[in-house]
Amino acid sequence: MRALLKFSNAVDWVNAQIGKYVIWLILASTVISAVNAVIRKVFNMSSNAYLEVQWYLFAAAFLLAAGYTLLHGEHVKIDVVSSKLSKRGQIWIDIIGFSVFLTPVCLTILYYGIPFFLQGYRSGEVSANAGGLIRWPVYAMIPLGFGLLLLQGWSELIKRIAFLKGLIDDPTAKKVEKTAEEELAEAIRRLAESKTSAG
Repeated sequence: MRALLKFSNAVDWVNAQIGKYVIWLILASTVISAVNAVIRKVFNMSSNAYLEVQWYLFAAAFLLAAGYTLLHGEHVKIDVVSSKLSKRGQIWIDIIGFSVFLTPVCLTILYYGIPFFLQGYRSGEVSANAGGLIRWPVYAMIPLGFGLLLLQGWSELIKRIAFLKGLIDDPTAKKVEKTAEEELAEAIRRLAESKTSAG
């Protein structure tokens, strides 16, 4: 079990790091959207590439942050049912969910998603829209995102079993820490302050 808990800690660390940086994709998408709107209104011109890159960034943020979301317990849960159960009952629901639902769904999507990405990569598929972008980078987000989610699901499963064995504290207990949004706001504030002091 000790080796499995080390694996779980490693997966948690990877998804925590990815979550810290993926949030910047939302900011990038917002900035691109604003710049595109200004260019369209002021210069009366636009490109499908601007619209598609926003879609790519949103897809990347959504898929790559799925494991991070599960790590922090922010995924969708049926609290109406589980809140009426004991802690052990709630843990068993999680164990069944990760084993019977999450794992097979992720494996199925990986089974179909990896060949889908490889086909798009080999063919060099490009969007049918005028000025559109190549498609394989966004296709790559499917196996990457569901791979990270699958690993995080296994990590959570390991932690639930370890908790039932009395090896670790409750893994579902919320830790008080800054949200990704708060960390992003703090990083932007630090960046602005460093530019102000340099200028």
